[in-house]
Order: sequence, then structure tokens, then C-alpha cells
Amino acid sequence: MNVSLILILLLVGAIATFLSGDKFASKVALLFSLAALVCSSILVNQFLGGINISLSNPWILQPNISFALKADGLSLAMVLLTTSLLPLIVLSSFGNNFNNSKNFYGLVLFMAFAMVGTFLASDGLLYYIFWELALIPIYFIALVWGNGDTEERKKAVVKFFIYTLGGSLFMLIAFAYLYTKAGSFLLEDLTKLNLSTTEQTWIFLAFFLAYAIKIPIIPFHTWQAKVYQKAPTVGTMLLSGIMLKMGLYSVIRWQLPIAPLAAKTYMPVLIGLSIAGVIYGSMVALRQKDLKKLLAYSSLAHVGLIAAGCYTLTADGLSGAVSQMIAHGFVIVGLFFAAEVIFRRFETYKIDEMGGVRSQASKFTSMFMILVLASVALPGTFNFIGEFTVLYSLSQVNIWYAVLGGTTIILGAYYMLKMFQNVMLGETNTKLFADVTTTEIIVFVIIIAFLLFYGLYPKPIVDLVMPSIKETLIQINRFN
Repeated sequence: MNVSLILILLLVGAIATFLSGDKFASKVALLFSLAALVCSSILVNQFLGGINISLSNPWILQPNISFALKADGLSLAMVLLTTSLLPLIVLSSFGNNFNNSKNFYGLVLFMAFAMVGTFLASDGLLYYIFWELALIPIYFIALVWGNGDTEERKKAVVKFFIYTLGGSLFMLIAFAYLYTKAGSFLLEDLTKLNLSTTEQTWIFLAFFLAYAIKIPIIPFHTWQAKVYQKAPTVGTMLLSGIMLKMGLYSVIRWQLPIAPLAAKTYMPVLIGLSIAGVIYGSMVALRQKDLKKLLAYSSLAHVGLIAAGCYTLTADGLSGAVSQMIAHGFVIVGLFFAAEVIFRRFETYKIDEMGGVRSQASKFTSMFMILVLASVALPGTFNFIGEFTVLYSLSQVNIWYAVLGGTTIILGAYYMLKMFQNVMLGETNTKLFADVTTTEIIVFVIIIAFLLFYGLYPKPIVDLVMPSIKETLIQINRFN
């Protein structure tokens, strides 16, 4: 058994969901998403047992392209993140009615297929194909099933599509150049190239443009808030919980090992831009009156800190970044789902039209509060592990990076707790707020249990990714 099985399962699931019809589409999607989670768990256990589950077969002879999938701790951690969040995202949508639901859920599973392929691919062109494939379903999910004014939604989604596609073309040019040098797109061959400093700089910048838009990093973030706001909540969860991790993962997997000299040269600039995103995202979040936009800018601040950790080029920075990617994926999906639960009752995302929820829905209030505390990295939650490790790595490079990066915790605590106060507390709202349903409780409890368990015992995830991190650091430091 090798990792191609998970791709086959998700692709078959997408087709089966489309063919199942609107009545059964959501159930079929949930069934295949759960099967994908079981499959990925089995594959991880086989990997930890010393079984080689990677795959590399010739695909196209001219040019030399391989269907190569690399299963190591880093890629499998991202696959587990995807397959763990996928059934939660599908289940969270059961309270919504989507027109042409077979198309909707089919696109959700197809997007998961493309994202898993991106995390596993170790041939540059195969990786690029999966990278671009992931863009197509989210484009239609946001465009067709999004909310708000139709024209505004079209503008936001088209801007996102063109912006992301345009940045990725520079990455494709970089791969084409690397192929002329190596005669192969395989990652292991590309990392063996003895590129000059100038070559590495251009390659690094080409990759950076693609990844900075996807993550996003200041000043390439202008698409994010509008798309997060206009997309249906399922689309926002896919974007914030998983898709942006494609960019962060790719920094560690592709950018740093191929062009380490450029990474070391521009480290201060890269960390500076990332921390600028932390401060900017936090400051703008303070002023938001729309709940989804507030969470979008909060996400921008947190991923800025993750990117800063990646660019420290240290074991702690990379390990903390991966831990925070996973923690952020769960907590941001939980928070956007909480926003959706509120919208189902109040039919608004405007914070000033909320309030008084606690007196009507104590269970929801308690679970929402735990997610808010996890978001601000309260000790005992998995987010604290990731953020503390990243801040420690920043202090190893320069103490001021850690001080400035730490503003995400201070400002984050302020705007998140202020939001909680305005949304949940105060006098009883005139609108009826029914407490959470069984389905909603299941989603919240699983997310909270994950954040608390790994907040107290992060060792399994750290042990899974650390060998890959050490291997990446060897590649980064090979020119020393």
C-alpha cells in the first residue's frame, strides 16, 4: 500500500459524490472524507513502522517527468491535517441547503484531492499541476455558492483567481529553468544542483511570489479578506484551514532547500515582511465590524508569524511553524464554524447586531470561549505550543523579532476577547438564539479535544515531523 491510494480514494469520492445526486451528496461526501481519514491514518502507521509508502514511477519520457509522491513526516502531517479537517468541514455544512449540492460537495472532495496531491508530490511539474488544480474548485465554490452582492463577489473571486494564477506562473518558469540544469523535476535532483547565488536569488523570488500570494504575506494579501467574507463558510474553512498551508508547507519543502543561499541573504527582509503581516493583521482586525472579516485578518496575523518561523531557518522555527500550521488549521475552522452557527440564528455577520447569546445558549458560549482562548494561544492549547516555539526561534535570530512577533498574542487577546464580549455577552438579544444541535456539538467537541490534547501532549506530532525538518536543515546548510 502506498500514498497514491489516498489520492485515488478522494478522486473516486469526488466522482461518486457528483453521481449520487443532490439528495445523497452530503452523506456520500462525508462517507468518503471519513474513509480518507482512516486511509491516511493507516498510511501514517505504516510509515512509522518503517514501511516505504512513497511512490516514484516514470510518467512522461520527454520531458523527463515522474509521477513521484514523497511520504515523510512533513508531508504526512499535512495530509493528516487535510483528511482530519475534511469530514469536519463537510459535517459542519449539514445545517445549510446548497443548490446543486452534488456539484458543491463534489468540488469540495476534488479540492481535497488536489491539496493532498500538492503536499505529496515530489516532482516539480506534478506538484505544479496539483497546485493549480486546487485553485479551480475553490473558484467555483466561492463564485457560485458565495454570499453577499453578486457583482462584488465576482470581482473578489476573479481577482483572487488571476492574482494567484499569475504568481504561480513565475514558479512554473523557475521549474522550467531548474529542469534545464538538472534534466529532471524531481526534488532530490533539484536540491543537488550547485546553483550560483544569482541563480538562487531569482529562483527564490519566483517561488516567493507564488507562496506569498497564497499564504498571504504583506503586501500580497489584498485578495484575502474579501474572498474569506464572500465565500460560503465551507469555502472559507477550506481556504483558511488547509489551502493557505500549501504555501507555508511549500516554503519548507521546495523554496528553502532549493535556494538556501538566497534565503539566508534575505532573511531579515523575509522575517520583517512576515512580522509586518502580524502587526497589520492585528491592527486591522481591531477595527472590523464584520465577524468573518475580523477572523480573516486574525488569520492573516497568525500566518504571518508562521511564515516568520519558517524563515528563521532553525529547527525550532520550522518545527514550531509546522505545529502552528496544524493548530491554526483546527482553530480557524472552529472559529469560522462558530461564525456560521451565529449566522444561522441571527442571519447577520455584523457584530453590532449580535450580543446576548450567553443567556440563551450556554453550551455554544462555552465552546466558543475555548476556541477564542486557543486562538490567543492560552497555555494548555496546541496553539500555545506552536506560537511559543516560533517566538523562541525568532529570539534566537534577534530578540526584537520575538518582541514584535509577540504582538500577535497581545493584540490578538484584545480584539478576540472584545469580539467575544460584543457577540456573546450583554443583554438578551431580541432574536431567538437556539443552542447548538447535536451535529454542531460533534464538530466543536472534536476540534476542542484535538487542541487540548495536543496542547498537553504535542510529542506525537513533533516526533513525526522532526526527522523531515532535520533533513531540510541539512539541505539548507549544504553550502556552509
